[in-house]
Amino acid sequence: MLKEVKKSLEASPIVKKGDYNYFVNPISDGVPAIDPIILRELSLSVYKYANLDVDKIVAVEAMGIHLATALSLVTDIPFVVIRKRQYGLPGEKEVYQKTGYGSSNLYVNDLHEGEKILLIDDVVSTGGTLIALIKTLQDMGLDLKSVVAIIDKGEGKKIVKEETGIDVLSIVKIDIIDGKVVIESTIED
Repeated sequence: MLKEVKKSLEASPIVKKGDYNYFVNPISDGVPAIDPIILRELSLSVYKYANLDVDKIVAVEAMGIHLATALSLVTDIPFVVIRKRQYGLPGEKEVYQKTGYGSSNLYVNDLHEGEKILLIDDVVSTGGTLIALIKTLQDMGLDLKSVVAIIDKGEGKKIVKEETGIDVLSIVKIDIIDGKVVIESTIED
């Protein structure tokens, strides 16, 4: 399994954003077009390895949305999107995120104390987004049953574990070597 995911990642062009090596891939960027087979492979891997005893799947805008949608269709679990836009709804929580190539505010709505959730995002690289979200969601009294980052790049998972005590489930571990994406391992190895 994950044959198409691996092919797609290995074909990713690399773009420099300052000192940060950013890979462009359908899973993490929505371009080029994402083949439904890739979404199927990823959602089935998450289905197989994540704790799905949850009330909601929680995705981060924008590149967690397609992943949460595919997973929701496989599991029949509803999902909520953490947005980059403030709505001002009652109970809305603001989260500041810093990534390897920028920073912004995120807004959490429709999550309630005691709910069991699976948090899913496309990539963990510096850990900035997941660390900020995990701390906020825990402060809100949510029960994080699974935290999933489809792609682990660099030391992201390790950094999140050190900062939060939470293990991140990743499907593919990559590195960028000599301007190319190299797959170090997959959850299936």
